[in-house]
Amino acid sequence: MNASKPFTEFHPRWFRQRPSTYWWLWKWAYLRFVLRELSSLAVAWCVVLTLLQARALAAGAAPYADLQDWLRTPWVALLNAVCLSFLMFHSITWFQLAPRAMVVRLGGWRVPDALIIAGNFAAWFAASAAVAWLALGAGR
Repeated sequence: MNASKPFTEFHPRWFRQRPSTYWWLWKWAYLRFVLRELSSLAVAWCVVLTLLQARALAAGAAPYADLQDWLRTPWVALLNAVCLSFLMFHSITWFQLAPRAMVVRLGGWRVPDALIIAGNFAAWFAASAAVAWLALGAGR
């Protein structure tokens, strides 16, 4: 038998139809998965933006003001809005997946999925409220 030909006359090669490149667009579960994976690009943009801000801050007031002016341009503002929506989507879908990733037991009782999801959203809300309180002038 030839190594380049792993089938014989009595064992023909099976016909397998080649899937479309866009197979993931036709089912919401697949689309949601691909969008959640693509949201890592939004996370990467936020990391780059944070590093740019830290570098500009270390360089002085003028470079930081230049960066702030650049951040106010319409296309950067639009990019940040799109990234924010991807980050929100990622967070929401990840919190909904959390009960599948971790099983929490209290004694012999398994904590229901809805309680785990609600706990994640409550922690997210509390952390957001704390950041907003600090950012909006806590203790002034």
